[in-house]
Amino acid sequence: MSAGEPAPPRLVDAHHHVWDLSVRDQDWITGPRLAPLRRDFLVGELEAEAAAAGVSASVLVQTVTVAEETPEFLALARAHPLIAGVVGWSDLTAPDVADRLAALGDLPGGSHLVGIRHQVQGERDPRWLLRPDVHRGLSAVAGAGLVYDLVITPEQLPAAAEAAAAHPGLTFVLDHLGKPPIAAGTLEPWAAAVRGLAALPNTVCKLSGMVVEADWRRWAVTDLRPYAQTVLDAFGPGRLMYGSDWPVCRLASSYEEVLAVARYLMAGLSPHERAEVFGGVADRVYGLRRD
Repeated sequence: MSAGEPAPPRLVDAHHHVWDLSVRDQDWITGPRLAPLRRDFLVGELEAEAAAAGVSASVLVQTVTVAEETPEFLALARAHPLIAGVVGWSDLTAPDVADRLAALGDLPGGSHLVGIRHQVQGERDPRWLLRPDVHRGLSAVAGAGLVYDLVITPEQLPAAAEAAAAHPGLTFVLDHLGKPPIAAGTLEPWAAAVRGLAALPNTVCKLSGMVVEADWRRWAVTDLRPYAQTVLDAFGPGRLMYGSDWPVCRLASSYEEVLAVARYLMAGLSPHERAEVFGGVADRVYGLRRD
């Protein structure tokens, strides 16, 4: 880059995981289809792939509903400059959830805590997000100045929209487009439900997880395009952020290919709009650290 030439936009991977099976089992990794994930995926491996792809910052996202995981992730973020933010877990239904969130912020690396997530996709009640105790917990997340990540199924999208409407001061980030049925090739009723969520100004969507929702062995970019276009039309480039979903994406694709596909799907945007999707939105929504 020549003197006086502006630096290229920062490339942010807004969604990835790490785990060490010697520290904690990942009890969701079961059966032969998920067998490739049953090994350690550590920060060093991600750093190598991210560097090769030109990714300079990332958001580490919780994997299990275990309180000890978030402090460990905060310590990793403190030790690894790549990790600019952590979306952790805390029990939203706990009466002292506000105190728990404050305590996380006081830990070593606590300044990297940017959001909270719960495995809502595993809750049997499709309206779990609307329970009074969860409502209180979401208010505490907002009070702590954090973001709430939504990992939900299409059937849970209407409740998510109601929750977002009830908490206008809290930003809700939809992970993996709300897990649309890409392998089945159907858009509705997912598309209508995701548009309902996007109609609320305090909602954002991650362009992540698509290859995992597709047919792992036979997916093509054309399979993904209708779903990517739906969220782009609904949220706009100013409320859409790229995420790799590494290492889960490796079930269907490589880290490099997932990024290349996302870039291809967003190729029609202006340079400014692409800079938003691939870094600016994540930086702004999560308030990511740059040191």
